[in-house]
Amino acid sequence: MNFLEERIRRDGIIKEGNVLKVDSFLNHQMDIGLFERMGEEFRRRFAEEKIDKILTIEASGIGIACIAARYFHVPVVFAKKSKSVNIEGEMYIAEVESFTHKCKNQVIVSRKFLSPGENILIIDDFLANGCALQGLISIVTEAGANVAGIGIAIEKGFQVGGRMIRNLGYHLESLAIIDEMDAESGKLVFREQ
Repeated sequence: MNFLEERIRRDGIIKEGNVLKVDSFLNHQMDIGLFERMGEEFRRRFAEEKIDKILTIEASGIGIACIAARYFHVPVVFAKKSKSVNIEGEMYIAEVESFTHKCKNQVIVSRKFLSPGENILIIDDFLANGCALQGLISIVTEAGANVAGIGIAIEKGFQVGGRMIRNLGYHLESLAIIDEMDAESGKLVFREQ
């Protein structure tokens, strides 16, 4: 069992509806020491890839992406879930559906931050149905950039997202893949990697 699986087993809480609460260390309160280890591991797993930028989506992916960026020595761009007055000029826009929040959002990236030919590493905290990833992939593609890899902290392997993204041919690395979880029994089964 790796360091992230151990932490999920110790501090994660399984809720009804296939929800895994990891807010005490990952996506509300953030354990920066854990994020450092995650950044190192992403760097190891994508060592063969040339990475120009990291792309994530607000809000929970930002912390992980920023720490990982230290190991790649590249900037982080994050897709915003709402247009604000400080976004100006041309934008890439994709519609994504959130498994956690049960709603659709348009995500926005200013065109000046993604350029044709760049190699983009997408990083996010969770992968369930793959909707957010599909939106980010479409933005990278529209920019004429290359998805060099996708790094996920926690993948729900019993949902379709990971299989779908891998079947599309993307280099997807998830630090922890959960194949089974049950709120009633507390059962949590990780995939061997």
